Amino acid sequence: MPHLESTPATGISAKAVAAGLLTALVGYASSVAVVIHGLTAVGAGMEQVISGLVLVGLAMGLVAMGLSLHRRKPISIAWRTPGMALLAATGPVEGGFSAAVGAFVVTGLLIVVVGLWSPLGRWVGAIPKPLANAMLAGILLKLCLAPFLAVSQAPGVALLVLATWAVVGRIARLYAVPAAVAVALGAMLLETPGGGALSGMVWPTVTFVQPVFTWEAMGGIALPLFVVTMASQNIPGLAVLATYNYRPPTRPIFLATGAASAVAAMAGAPTVNLAAITAALCASPDADPNPARRWQAAFVGGMGYVLFTALAGVTATMVTRSPPVLIEAVAGLALVGAFGGALMGAVQEEDKRTAALVTLLVTASGLSFGGVGSAFWGLLLGGAMHLLHHRPAVLRPAE
Repeated sequence: MPHLESTPATGISAKAVAAGLLTALVGYASSVAVVIHGLTAVGAGMEQVISGLVLVGLAMGLVAMGLSLHRRKPISIAWRTPGMALLAATGPVEGGFSAAVGAFVVTGLLIVVVGLWSPLGRWVGAIPKPLANAMLAGILLKLCLAPFLAVSQAPGVALLVLATWAVVGRIARLYAVPAAVAVALGAMLLETPGGGALSGMVWPTVTFVQPVFTWEAMGGIALPLFVVTMASQNIPGLAVLATYNYRPPTRPIFLATGAASAVAAMAGAPTVNLAAITAALCASPDADPNPARRWQAAFVGGMGYVLFTALAGVTATMVTRSPPVLIEAVAGLALVGAFGGALMGAVQEEDKRTAALVTLLVTASGLSFGGVGSAFWGLLLGGAMHLLHHRPAVLRPAE
């Protein structure tokens, strides 16, 4: 295969434009409900949710446009869907949404440190993959159960959403969640006759949130969020790019996403990171037969995210005024694939399975101690179990 940089890249490809727009549409529609649910779970009000959606859209779009244009590689950026599921599972923290924003800022700064100081990245990489996957699976489990629990509370709508997801997924898996979201949105509109879901605050606004830094938020949100962002988004995102023979330097990626996240957090925005699932849409031959022109797909995808910020007010108003069970159901469907991948990664290695299951169960239990959430304790107790069963040879008794 020719070196990616040696092939001329002139003009713009219609396929790249189509792939980029599809990336933005699928990325936004598939998980915006998860983002809104996560923000409201940690105490964000309507204004703060809208502000967060505006800033995270700008951060994703501008960083993707800048990195892909500068490096001439299809570097796609996304919001951290598993991380937002962590927020939904954590719930309110002491200090309210301001404390959550403080945790967002620290998470962004930690990613910047990874870009500046490689040992921190190696330490994150040293966390056994089964444990990292188990923590993620434990975070996602409750939300992934929501679509099926919704059947008992709103059987008509829930069954229709599930049926749409299943049938469309059989035909075109990529469109399954967006189709289910469309059906759910239609149901939301019908639930509020006269356009009530669209009344009130529609035009997007930006609101500054004063960050508050508490130990509880650092342990319960910032640290698990950092691990989830690196282990379930950035590292898989790099792996997807490598699959298509793209190996961009990691330092500018981590510096750009971390700095953008820390700044955008001041307006309530969650962290941005490398895309993992939608990255393949821009990096594959479907985006363009010429590997040197596929960066255009990521660039157009970034433009799409910027344009979607105009919908932040409408989206947030509609979603937050809809039945919570319906929002959780849509969010859960968007996370089923991520849960399956995390669960498989957690139990594949037999010698680490027990430690991984401890991590998963503690995380899924919702255990909270000292104000610190279950994700931290799951990783801590699972790590202790791992060390107990994998002690260094010098500490093992002689046989």
